[in-house]
Amino acid sequence: MGVALLSGHRSKDPHTQVGACIVNDKNKIVGAGYNGLPAGCDDDEFPWSKEGGFLETKYAFVCHAELNAILNNIGMDLHGCKIYTALFPCNECAKAIVQSGISEVVYLSNKYEHTDSAKASRRMLETAGIKCREVETQIETITLSYRKEDV
Repeated sequence: MGVALLSGHRSKDPHTQVGACIVNDKNKIVGAGYNGLPAGCDDDEFPWSKEGGFLETKYAFVCHAELNAILNNIGMDLHGCKIYTALFPCNECAKAIVQSGISEVVYLSNKYEHTDSAKASRRMLETAGIKCREVETQIETITLSYRKEDV
């Protein structure tokens, strides 16, 4: 989950930074991603707003972290892999998760569980037999240092 959260910090989204990390059955990282624009699209040329007409918001353009992690995988079959993600996946990401063969979703927050998107996602994941669980941890924060003295 730490790698998923760290990946999210690469996002240019000023409102929501979500990351995802896929591991194989040996817990080796095989893919990671964050919510952002598709490759080749300049972050400064597209909107990041949450409100307005569809084409004036980020929603028409941003790829979610889970989809990016799947697309950014190291070229292996993802059947039986586990995906760690900061937020419970939306219905669009759930489709990609099901299609990729991932067998478990571990998430930190399900703050949108009341939305139709999250309900549709949960239904698809459960129907496909994909295990979903909220991460359990006593860790509240992790601090990274770039000071040479700390290495």
